[in-house]
Amino acid sequence: MQSASNILFLHAFNPISMELYTKRLDIEQEVARLKNENLSIGFVPTMGALHKGHLALVKEALCNNDIVFVSIFVNPTQFNNAEDLEKYPRTLEADLKLLSDLSSSIKVFAPNPTEVYNGEMKVISYDFEGLEYEMEGKFRPGHFDGVGTVVKHLFNIIQPDNAYFGEKDYQQLQIVKKLVDIEKLSVNVIGCPIYREDSGLALSSRNKRLSKSQLEASPKIYKVLKEVKEDFGTKSVKWLNDWVSDQFKNDSELKLEYFEIADANNLKSVERRDTGLKYRAFIAVFAGEVRLIDNIALN
Repeated sequence: MQSASNILFLHAFNPISMELYTKRLDIEQEVARLKNENLSIGFVPTMGALHKGHLALVKEALCNNDIVFVSIFVNPTQFNNAEDLEKYPRTLEADLKLLSDLSSSIKVFAPNPTEVYNGEMKVISYDFEGLEYEMEGKFRPGHFDGVGTVVKHLFNIIQPDNAYFGEKDYQQLQIVKKLVDIEKLSVNVIGCPIYREDSGLALSSRNKRLSKSQLEASPKIYKVLKEVKEDFGTKSVKWLNDWVSDQFKNDSELKLEYFEIADANNLKSVERRDTGLKYRAFIAVFAGEVRLIDNIALN
């Protein structure tokens, strides 16, 4: 049961009809009650600034669980760029409205760092068997330790049966699956397809920071990935790497940070195709100060 002070908080500041938790103790008590009733719990962890991609994950969770929790928490430990953390969009009121319109039965956890980290914001150093050193790991040192740490805390608090992650952050999805193995957690981690604008641009909370010209230019990222997919069976990996680099060489709006074709399981970059293996193409591009990532299955 929620504390009286928290109930007053909800009534005074949250006009939207849904359960909003800000305190770890309150949500742990609610989870214990639900577990006692043998209800299945679905969980969608987010950093807020919700969009249709997030809502697609929530819809999937609603279809396959008795109860769905959504966390809204901008996690400081997974940002290696202080400016990126400061500028990350925070739109709690709008997020609650979107979730309330979807279903009034969704339970939202919107804590501060002290609640999540139980008073000590200490990052755990994980061995993800090399997954953490590929692609994003090369450009964002320590990022996946931060991801693993916060996901472990959230899983311990929510105790979900099923947790839903978008494939736009495919490397993060693989990291979370490895985390579950390392920590021996009884959570089923489910990857869901990338949700895109009609233009093809992968939905991201960071898209809100794009200027009009950047927004118009950004669909090129997915267009390039689709062409790589079309040519993957007939062109060499080196040829495709060089071709992608050329597509952004003289682009005034988009700057290529990396493009890699990797084994879909271990995420290691490849130089040639082997029969029987699954591959994905991964890309990171800067539109001004805004960093955009995307990926596509190649076979």
